[in-house]
Amino acid sequence: MNAPEKIDALQVQQQAEREISLLIDRSRAAQQQIAEYTQQQVDELITAMVYAVARDDRAEQIARFTIEETQLGNYQGKYLKIHRKTRAALMDIIDDKSVGVIEEDTQRNIVKIAKPVGVIGALAPSTNPEATPVIKAIAAVKGRNSIIIAPHPRAKLTNKMICDFLREALLACGAPADLVIGIETPTLELTNELMRQCDRVLATGGGAMVKAAYSSGTPALGVGVGNACITVDDTADLDEAAEKIRISKTLDLAASCSADNSVLVFESIHDQLLERLRQQGGHVLNAEEKQKLQDTIWVDGYLNTAIVAQPVEKIAAMAGIELPDETQFLIVPETGAGPDHPFSGEKLSVVMALYKVKDIDDAIRVTNLIQAYQGQGHSCGIYSYSDDNIMSFAHATRTSRVMVNQPQAASNSGNLWNGMRQTFSLGCGSWGGNATHHNITWRDLINETWVSKPLENSKEIPPDQELFGAVMAKFD
Repeated sequence: MNAPEKIDALQVQQQAEREISLLIDRSRAAQQQIAEYTQQQVDELITAMVYAVARDDRAEQIARFTIEETQLGNYQGKYLKIHRKTRAALMDIIDDKSVGVIEEDTQRNIVKIAKPVGVIGALAPSTNPEATPVIKAIAAVKGRNSIIIAPHPRAKLTNKMICDFLREALLACGAPADLVIGIETPTLELTNELMRQCDRVLATGGGAMVKAAYSSGTPALGVGVGNACITVDDTADLDEAAEKIRISKTLDLAASCSADNSVLVFESIHDQLLERLRQQGGHVLNAEEKQKLQDTIWVDGYLNTAIVAQPVEKIAAMAGIELPDETQFLIVPETGAGPDHPFSGEKLSVVMALYKVKDIDDAIRVTNLIQAYQGQGHSCGIYSYSDDNIMSFAHATRTSRVMVNQPQAASNSGNLWNGMRQTFSLGCGSWGGNATHHNITWRDLINETWVSKPLENSKEIPPDQELFGAVMAKFD
């Protein structure tokens, strides 16, 4: 970089610092106005925020606008997320106590008090820009925080629309609109500066941005790479499994990193399941078609963004593949994992790899191979009515979530049919390079003060024979 370029870069950086500093000041002033809000006041705010976007007319408007701007996913998926998922997220947290004393541990005689963090800096991805800002915003406000949202440039107008609706709701409740601020002209410099200046980062997006969040110097909650692996064993209801795999694989045209990227089927029921997947709209590629599709999805070793969350007809046309009528997703037979088998990785499209495995041990082995390549720590699924198989799979896979007999993409971030916390931020543990393994929600966006009182009866260290037992003999 020559001298003029260095000067230009410095000026851009300094401008970003000034712009974000002004937003932080506004956000912090708003947060301080609700720092002493009661639980009732906080819950009224988040209820109004969700209503402002989830009511029928707004949900339809947002869903259509999101598709028009991003050209990713489909209307049905976007509408479902803004209309239904945000409601479910509100239901999930509305009864949680997040103000004052939130927990009393009588056994340890500890009282836990919730306190706000301050200004949350949030990243929103282009693949899920309609509901992510809402769910992050209500999680922040539930903890009496404010939030500044940095959208992907491809979804900046969608983000502005949503933030404007949220701000309108806050004002209607007598709260400061600046509890929610959206960056209207996002740049890499502004996003990086937001992560540096805020009090906590909540990062959902590509691997590079999550890594930047962890490197910002600000405490950060990030997510790992998705690459959901699904096993179907010989006790599964094959009609149920095929239908739910189709639901997960096609939801919002697989914009979610939780969509079924690989399905591992016991060889004893492989042909039966494959026939049912065909009945659900799956088209199995032959070797020639597989190569054409591979050359289309990956360019110079990188995922071609032009195929992400696109209709199956468009992807097939790009690859020069003819499809039968009623095709909804593509099935690619696969045997290996790793860079030499790109279909084993995350595809963010209505394309899934299909593996044949011998038994549950083989399924575990192949799952771990696939996710050692991409997606380790994120999530797995299993269609089974054998508790032994389910628990063997859960114990031996390096994953934070195992969804049983559920459509993966619609379930691992929480849904009405399970007890998972409602979120769009999925921690992947140390396997995925994350600080947490669970579904991130408001409890991750607060500070806690623990008040410790003396126990009624002090604990006593037992005699060595009782404490150390047979271990003592090993040192004689």
